[in-house]
Amino acid sequence: MKIENDIEDFEALGNDHIGTSANTPMREDAFKLSNDEKIDIIKDDVRHIMETLGLDLTDDSLKGTPMRVAKMFVKEIFGGLNPDKKPNASTFDNKYKYGEMLVEKNITVYSTCEHHLLPIVGKAHVAYISNGTVVGLSKMNRIVDYFARRPQVQERLTIQIVKELQEVLNTEDVACVIDAKHLCVNSRGIRDVDCSTVTSEFGGKFKEKETRREFLDYIKLDTQF
Repeated sequence: MKIENDIEDFEALGNDHIGTSANTPMREDAFKLSNDEKIDIIKDDVRHIMETLGLDLTDDSLKGTPMRVAKMFVKEIFGGLNPDKKPNASTFDNKYKYGEMLVEKNITVYSTCEHHLLPIVGKAHVAYISNGTVVGLSKMNRIVDYFARRPQVQERLTIQIVKELQEVLNTEDVACVIDAKHLCVNSRGIRDVDCSTVTSEFGGKFKEKETRREFLDYIKLDTQF
């Protein structure tokens, strides 16, 4: 009976898309094992899952899957868990005295829902107003990618991007909007293939109605080349 209640609680938490912390929940010993050691353990776990499902891992198409999945988890889609991979976002003096907002829109987001380990795919739009320093444009994309490459909920991802840029740029004037599809909603459960999720985080001047509206108008622009 307790197991059934636990399962119902876990399902409710995941299906209602509830996050528990603004920081990614990590154990203190998260980096005790090397990447190779983690891959070796995960490979065996994936093999066990596949065998439990009844798959024949002697088949040429399947026998390499446990290793491929383990390497993908550690080195690719969950690589953002490793602080060593955090982008070095160097800043520069705003010598040209640009005082308006800078917007980087349509940044591709590939992340993974932490409730069902299914993809989150969408676009992030990020903006800041310089407080005397600027950051390279590509670093904004790299910051988005770094925090996306971990088990996530979209609300936390949005907050983490803003907080990181606020720290890098030494300003509260940072904003982020993310519009993404969650395959945990689109491909399972309710299976609503057309819906997407929009989240936002506004800091400093972006909390003001006029500044927020200007930012939202910018990201509506249809940029074509």
